[in-house]
Amino acid sequence: MRVIVLFLLLLSFPLIAPVKLHAMVDPAVTAAVTTTNLDRLLERAMADDLIAGGVVVVGNHEGILATAARGQVSSSAGAPAITDRTIFDVASLTKVIATTPAVIKLLDEGRIALTDPLSHWFPELAGTDKGSITILNLMTHTSGLSDVMVGQDRSVEGLVRKVAAQRSRLPGSGFEYADINFILLGELVHRVSGERLDQFCREEIYAPLGTRDTAFLPSRDGTSDIAPTSGSLGGVVQDQNARLLGGVAGHAGLFSSAYDLARYARLMLGKGTLDGTRILSEEAVGQMTTPYLCNNGRVKRGLGWDISSPFSAPKGTLFSDASYGHTGYSGSSIWIDPQQDMFVIMLTRRVDYRNVHNFNQLRRNVSTIAAADFRVGAGGEAPAVEAEVVKARVIAASAAVFRREPRHFRLALFGHRDDRRAAKCSVKPGRRVVQARAGHRSKLTAKVAKNDTGKTRAGVKKRRTLSKS
Repeated sequence: MRVIVLFLLLLSFPLIAPVKLHAMVDPAVTAAVTTTNLDRLLERAMADDLIAGGVVVVGNHEGILATAARGQVSSSAGAPAITDRTIFDVASLTKVIATTPAVIKLLDEGRIALTDPLSHWFPELAGTDKGSITILNLMTHTSGLSDVMVGQDRSVEGLVRKVAAQRSRLPGSGFEYADINFILLGELVHRVSGERLDQFCREEIYAPLGTRDTAFLPSRDGTSDIAPTSGSLGGVVQDQNARLLGGVAGHAGLFSSAYDLARYARLMLGKGTLDGTRILSEEAVGQMTTPYLCNNGRVKRGLGWDISSPFSAPKGTLFSDASYGHTGYSGSSIWIDPQQDMFVIMLTRRVDYRNVHNFNQLRRNVSTIAAADFRVGAGGEAPAVEAEVVKARVIAASAAVFRREPRHFRLALFGHRDDRRAAKCSVKPGRRVVQARAGHRSKLTAKVAKNDTGKTRAGVKKRRTLSKS
């Protein structure tokens, strides 16, 4: 009976490529079908002027399973087609692809501790109420700080002075997503290691990882391979604070390709090891992705990573509760599921920055399509019939999204709800987090909420409720 229902459903949705049940299908066929459906999602987003092109990569710890790409690198005549090696400004993926692993490296080596107050590394904050902010507060956005713009001196030191002077909430009293937290963390890496963030990441992370496309300040010689971000040339970071800081900052400024990000995702799935090379300790990866609970467990975040919140659009419908990821304002996202051994990466030339609803629906649909075909794991795989029904609903709903007027469409797919309310929480005792270094242990619990508003750009504080940068 279920097979008959499935057959009728698939006949109702001609946009679905014909597929067999999972137990009967060849992996190469699955990848081809998945790529076809992902291509169609990208094409619809382009037709609706949501994006000008993009690439999606799906993979597991062993490598890339499927790649879908549409559009050209730029609008210039003769521009090359977008591929998984096209370089994009990944915006706030910088926080989890550069700054977070750099800080975790220092934690793993015992050079810093999550409980360190800022006054220890920023003596200019000693004697102020900001001096008691901890590294943990910065990494979970519970510092109480609000974003500030880089001043005319274009220096981190000037930003620190602004931080010292601003009125803020008590550290740990609530969550406010703010780039200043990771700008300070990027400077922390510099002060502790003696190396600028870009140099530290290049030597300690990217070189051993073999990621040749990932860097701050990419060479302008290859601009034909760098997708321009809205309002910026290829190779020039879109974020204004990052530009004013010289293109290297803890919150934005990194450029990368889907191919390189796939290697980083594989590193995470490999618990710190890739192709036999250990880059991060298993304990460090575990610490990065340990959930910090908020609102009675309804919202979860890791160190730098988003785990589950009203803003976890790239989690889709079929990723497990153990999954984690992040998004970038430029149109980038990454979501990793260790329980099901898979990841989904999307990089786009985003055009419409105002239609947050439909963009997040695109992120959701991409991940749901990928997970419907490739999700695995003991007890975690959806029945084949159910997976096909989910895919049918995703494709049909995506078609409906892009046929409607974007600003009048309200999302309702799979019960997802847009929640614009700012979640509040406080840091309370409870969960143990163990520092990944010998002889140093601390018991910490952070309860974190996600309020994705308040990014400052061009001197104006703008609300990006569901598309964090």
